[in-house]
Amino acid sequence: MLKFSLVGLLAAISGIFAQSPTWAQCGGDGWTGPTTCVDGFTCTFNNQWYSQCRPTPTSVCTTAPSSVPEPPTAKYDGLATLAKKAKKKYFGTAIDNPNLRDCAYTAKLNDTKEFNQITPGNSLKWDATEASRGTFTFLESDIAVALGVQNKQHIRGHTCVWHNQLPNWVTAGNFDNITLNSIVANHCSTVVGRYKAQIQLGHSERYKLCLYVIPPPTYPDSTELFNEDGTWRNSVFYNTTGESFVATALRAAHAADPKTKLYINDYNIEGTGPKSTAMFNLVKSLKAQRIPIHGVGLQAHLIVGQIPSTIQANIEQFAGLGVDISITELDIRMTLPVTDALLAQQKIDYQTVVSACNAVPRCIGVTIWDYTDKYSWVPSTFSGQGAALPWDENLVKKPAYDGIVTGFARPQGARP
Repeated sequence: MLKFSLVGLLAAISGIFAQSPTWAQCGGDGWTGPTTCVDGFTCTFNNQWYSQCRPTPTSVCTTAPSSVPEPPTAKYDGLATLAKKAKKKYFGTAIDNPNLRDCAYTAKLNDTKEFNQITPGNSLKWDATEASRGTFTFLESDIAVALGVQNKQHIRGHTCVWHNQLPNWVTAGNFDNITLNSIVANHCSTVVGRYKAQIQLGHSERYKLCLYVIPPPTYPDSTELFNEDGTWRNSVFYNTTGESFVATALRAAHAADPKTKLYINDYNIEGTGPKSTAMFNLVKSLKAQRIPIHGVGLQAHLIVGQIPSTIQANIEQFAGLGVDISITELDIRMTLPVTDALLAQQKIDYQTVVSACNAVPRCIGVTIWDYTDKYSWVPSTFSGQGAALPWDENLVKKPAYDGIVTGFARPQGARP
């Protein structure tokens, strides 16, 4: 008669059914958690101590999708078309490589009347591009960039330096100031330089060598630098180098491609307050030191009914420094379940944000953090919240879409 250990059986069941979430650890010496990943991600070896769930290499869907019906009241020229009519450079969306296997999703993404800009959401982050020191991988980011080139869309890089999604060799390397700054410089110059090479082949309006043109890419070189009170965030970079890593990243990226527009990006700096003041002072200092900085990115991960009343004033304040401003990661989440009242307020909130950008000439564009609730990051991060984007999980436009339309048509403060 066989005897089973209850503990062993539970462990076996856990091992079969448990999966590590996206970008989480899935292996390494001493690791006792799940060793497989959720759909679309593969457990990828980084080093002896750390393996991570990274996107499964994939190509762009080429199968013709079935049509998705649109509400008859939501027929417009397209958000990118409206943005350009409002004298903005773009309206765009973040993308992630696993999503590109979804044919219906990709078909809408390829509609440049809706989106004339894309941001690779994860494939250009440090853990995806330099998992081992000095060894760079661009398979996934090349796919994303190639899609933008094919569609003649603006491309925003994301991101050279961030305190999250770092490989273990960076966070646990115990590097001194000089060494870590040299690592930052090498990483930023390599990533930015990667796509300068493609641009020089004719994928940019400044070279005029190809039948189609792609405006120069932009990179948020340093992301999420400050705490809510305006103090510097503790990170391996700040704790080791002080503030110097910011200048190092910007200078290295600028040297790799002097035409690339360099941004600093953060959340909760949409309205005036200690954190936005800290960003203002940093950019002012960088400008005074002649360190290359061309723009500020307002991430705008916001909550329905809680849009800062000072968002336009804040954009104007940054514009006064002589830099451009972009809304870089816009989504406006709600507490579920979805109701008509919440959707109506969300529509107003999207209009408020877009019209604030519309009212300031140096606010050059708006990017939503993926366009559909189907692939939103919000539900997995904020328990009980979601429905943050202008298209629902069935890729159908929500009232928020109409709010964006109105925002581009009428700047904030204009009469109805």
